[in-house]
Amino acid sequence: MVMTGTRRKARSTALQTLYEIDSVRRDADAVVERLLAEVNFSEENKSFTRELVHGVVKNKSEIDQNIKKFAPAWPLEQLAIIDRNVLRLAIFEILFDNKVPVKVAVSEAIELAKSYGSENSSKFVNGVLGSVCTLASR
Repeated sequence: MVMTGTRRKARSTALQTLYEIDSVRRDADAVVERLLAEVNFSEENKSFTRELVHGVVKNKSEIDQNIKKFAPAWPLEQLAIIDRNVLRLAIFEILFDNKVPVKVAVSEAIELAKSYGSENSSKFVNGVLGSVCTLASR
């Protein structure tokens, strides 16, 4: 069993990658490989990071439709880049990946929002993901 801390670091690296490709439009593979070269991860966590990044990139339009649906008061392009990408990561894990329990994906997203977002990010992320989870449990 992989410890939560190492998975959180992998999610953090995936979030950093998503942030960079969203803000400066760099190639996802180049960014993730550069960031992975800077950390001391096991091969398992490197693979996990790559899976998250590639999964979000591959399903981005569908993920973004979910964000628009569940945060209708917030135009996607006006969301803080960090909040938008925390949501993308969590929605990928909840609706597409199904490898971790929904509660874990939500909890991890809230922790990432607390670490990297504004003081209101975690509440916003929690609210949007609560709605997403309602859809996922149907």
